[in-house]
Amino acid sequence: MTRAALIDYDLGNLPSVTKAVERIGVSVDIIASGDELDDSFDAVILPGVGHFGTGARNLTERGFDEPLKRWAASGAPLLGICVGLQLFCDTSDEDEDARGLGIVPGHVKRLDAPKVPHMGWNTLDVAKDARVLSALDPGDMAYFVHSYYVCPDESAVAATTTYQETFCSAVEMDNVVGFQFHPEKSADVGRKLLERFFRDL
Repeated sequence: MTRAALIDYDLGNLPSVTKAVERIGVSVDIIASGDELDDSFDAVILPGVGHFGTGARNLTERGFDEPLKRWAASGAPLLGICVGLQLFCDTSDEDEDARGLGIVPGHVKRLDAPKVPHMGWNTLDVAKDARVLSALDPGDMAYFVHSYYVCPDESAVAATTTYQETFCSAVEMDNVVGFQFHPEKSADVGRKLLERFFRDL
């Protein structure tokens, strides 16, 4: 059975992510220290709900920063969800003093919209060369709750979404995949994406 490590750094909806991943037949181990991340896992999931700066500091305090960088560099599958994806980047408007993991070169910007957070269902415009996101059908909708979004190199953008402005809503960079939306709250669309991510391991 495929085995995934779910990172506990006090900034993620762990029960919902666990249920969504276990529902597709993947075993989940919640780990709370970087020392627990080893090659017995097939994939790693970095969830995230909350503040970029808090997340960056918590990852460092729990010793996850360097192990996650090594994991990404090894070519092993790594999935980031919402703030988890944002923490893959270098820096964020949300906390200019905080430093992300730098796994996906880029910056995190605040949405330029009259009403934030962007909350609810929205569509995804999938890039032609997307791998995991190609599991989606036209018109498929995912569930969002966020005020910030990632700005990576254009080659890493796997999908965009429009909410007042068009922003990057999914990233694919070799073994690294990230969703700005919440697959665990996105019903069948989330299930399709998680199945494709783990199928491609």
